[in-house]
Amino acid sequence: MTKKVILHVGTPKTGTSYLQDVLYRNRHALAGHGILYPADRFDAHFLAALDLMRLPWGGLEREAVGAWDRLAEQVRGWHGETAIISHEILAAASRSQVGRALSSLGHELGPDRGSDARGRGVEVHLVLSVRDLVRQIPAEWQENVKHRSGMSYARFLARIADPARNSRIASWFWSVQEIPEILDRWGADLPPERIHLVTVPSPGGAPDLLWKRFSQAFGLEGIDLALEDERVNPSLGVPETALIRRINRSANRVLEPAHYRPLVRELLAHQTLSRRVLSPRLALPPDQVPWVQEREAAFVAEIERRGYDVVGDLDDLRGNPALHPYVDPDRPRERDVAFAAVDAIKALLLDNARLREEEARLGAELEETKAALARSYLRPSYRVREKAVKGLARNPMGRGLLGVYRLARGRSSRSA
Repeated sequence: MTKKVILHVGTPKTGTSYLQDVLYRNRHALAGHGILYPADRFDAHFLAALDLMRLPWGGLEREAVGAWDRLAEQVRGWHGETAIISHEILAAASRSQVGRALSSLGHELGPDRGSDARGRGVEVHLVLSVRDLVRQIPAEWQENVKHRSGMSYARFLARIADPARNSRIASWFWSVQEIPEILDRWGADLPPERIHLVTVPSPGGAPDLLWKRFSQAFGLEGIDLALEDERVNPSLGVPETALIRRINRSANRVLEPAHYRPLVRELLAHQTLSRRVLSPRLALPPDQVPWVQEREAAFVAEIERRGYDVVGDLDDLRGNPALHPYVDPDRPRERDVAFAAVDAIKALLLDNARLREEEARLGAELEETKAALARSYLRPSYRVREKAVKGLARNPMGRGLLGVYRLARGRSSRSA
């Protein structure tokens, strides 16, 4: 069994897509250093998280059945030093789901289940990457839009600001953003020195600073890894997000989820509209800033009180609401939305042209295959074999001989 398991459980929008891409593409190099990243596909840990938490996710939950147990089995069977599991939706796991996860990975509780419990078995370390709410709130609304939501920004803000938090939107948002509560669920049976918070640097820092913090928390320093960002989750500007929301409201009823992800989320949002970097950025409305800053201050105070290992600077959790001027995405400048729409139409046209060319190529290959098959039918040898088979098939003895022949040739088809 592995000696150490590093569980990275979020939060969303903290560089997790980049981190997971680096880990996945370098999994063989990591294994050479005794570090397991158990994944046979880039979204293996996402499917495992869906399975553990029994979350519905556009039909993917059916594909995820059994994924967590398979992941845990790989971790338990690893004879190296360390195994890493990472996915941001794990932040929302309930206490019972956390208990199942830790137990399946080989974590054993000590006799005292109180605050000093250390556990036996595998050494579990919890990593939580965190970012200020000033940036997280608009980023979470945008992520909802990229997952088919048509909800306005104003309505989203009203839901998450409601102290009751009893709406679906608020319940999910705070389950993956309320830092102390996430740590209550995931870290209840772990000592503070095994709980590591990685803070996302404030804007303007060195581009590789977040990776250096991840590398320190995961024990990857000194390992030569390919760091190119092939899978990232880029942000959209105000008009681009407004455009996607309008597309959702118009097309959701007629566009199947299986088509939405490649066409809208990937082609339009990630590959096309995210390149419009000069558009105004999403920000908090000024009237929302006071309560958000109060929550940030409460998070910082509680983390300091608990004595967790902080990789970075807790001041990173105090956002700068003046970083971007506020532009209301519910009432964007229509000229900007129109320009974004033209880029979106262009991308769809180019992709459709590519598909038509591919269709034409495959059609030509099919015609060539049909012509070659027709030519084979015209050969004298084929006509002689066809006549012989038909003759044998007319009587029981002939059919028996054909059966012996097919068995000898190893053919399961009756076309021989």
